[in-house]
Amino acid sequence: MPVEQLEFSLPPYPRGYHLITRHVIAKLPELPTKGLLQLFIKHTSAGLTINENADPSVRVDFEQIFNRLVPENLPFLTHTMEGPDDMPSHIKSTLVGASVQIPITGHTLNLGTWQGIYLCEFRDHASSRKLVATILS
Repeated sequence: MPVEQLEFSLPPYPRGYHLITRHVIAKLPELPTKGLLQLFIKHTSAGLTINENADPSVRVDFEQIFNRLVPENLPFLTHTMEGPDDMPSHIKSTLVGASVQIPITGHTLNLGTWQGIYLCEFRDHASSRKLVATILS
């Protein structure tokens, strides 16, 4: 099974949920007829997910839910050297996950009609994020 792997960076994004499907596709080589794309983010305060790509209110709701699940300034947190968003970012990234897998069919990502790849940025002032794309064919 041939494997191709590349690493690329995303530009810095503000805190929130950002559709990056087009950015990812632009960085990929020609995809095989069939296979699997695995994307992995090399950070512990951001995550990747696949979800609704049509209605922007989904992104607002994501932010609201995650901030209620893991609020900042919890008095019992000890890992706070980088600010109040530091440890909550690590917890949120664990909940979302660091990778997604997408089938490749007919040289394209086989996403559903309303699906897109999201960068879930949990830091208030994040830098660029590095992704590793592994293509199995």
